[in-house]
Amino acid sequence: MAKQTSNKHESKTQTSHLPIKIISVNRQAYHDYFVERTIEAGISLVGTEIKSIRDGKVNLRGSYAIARNGELWLENAHIAVYDHGNRYNHEPLRNRKLLLHRREIEQLQEKVATKGLTLIPLKLYLKGGKAKIELGLCRGKKLYDKREAIAERDVKREIERVIRKG
Repeated sequence: MAKQTSNKHESKTQTSHLPIKIISVNRQAYHDYFVERTIEAGISLVGTEIKSIRDGKVNLRGSYAIARNGELWLENAHIAVYDHGNRYNHEPLRNRKLLLHRREIEQLQEKVATKGLTLIPLKLYLKGGKAKIELGLCRGKKLYDKREAIAERDVKREIERVIRKG
């Protein structure tokens, strides 16, 4: 019998093909910020939080990530109390630790401090049964940028209507 060897690169390619189920999208973030880069991070959850996430009872609007003591924390994200839980249910607005490599956290801290960027959660999804969050390294839009984006969207809609009518 031949000896089987495990390859680190194989495990990485297998995780990229896992099915993804999007639970929540922060549309407000796309309206208020320019997204310069995205990062996938895991979330440290307790007890009934994952059950509530699977039910889709998550709101990312107004939430953000912040680095404290070499760790990244998700703040102001609302995960509703699980309906069928007991007295050990979780607190809906508690701060949740984000799971990233130390090197990635240090790079993000540096960019946020020097360039005036913000870490905003864009999506929450299940990947291979585990809850993941997509963080965006974002720069705030000015009011005229928002108006410009709305005008572009209206023009695209009008063009699509004309094309459909033919």
